[in-house]
Amino acid sequence: MAKSYPRSRRVGEQIQRTLSEMLRRDVRDPRLGSITLTEVRVADDLAHAKVFYTVLGSGLGLAPDPKLTQEILDEAAGMLRGRLGRALRLRHAPEIQFALDTLIDDGSRLSELINKAVKRDQALHADDETAPDSTDSKN
Repeated sequence: MAKSYPRSRRVGEQIQRTLSEMLRRDVRDPRLGSITLTEVRVADDLAHAKVFYTVLGSGLGLAPDPKLTQEILDEAAGMLRGRLGRALRLRHAPEIQFALDTLIDDGSRLSELINKAVKRDQALHADDETAPDSTDSKN
């Protein structure tokens, strides 16, 4: 019977907390903007960890180049892997792979599209609301 809260998920959450602190404290590249780790997915054998991140201001056009951010994180992955293994006291630290999380930007874009559609629909049906309703007539 599988546990409802597997070890890989627990390790992933701990990696997310520890790696967030390490990125803030240890990666001193001034070109790296403010990033937030949104999720860490760890393989069942704990050999690989895919770290999803967002860049502060990415939806506003204020963020640094996403390719540059990815390069900086990829370069730091080896150093972070060693420190992460020591911090979590893991015999074998997982190989870290960073990936830009577009979920927040995609959700924001969808929300904007929905709001536009609702406003357009309300404008088209504004005349319907002012017309008397035929269902209210006496029978």
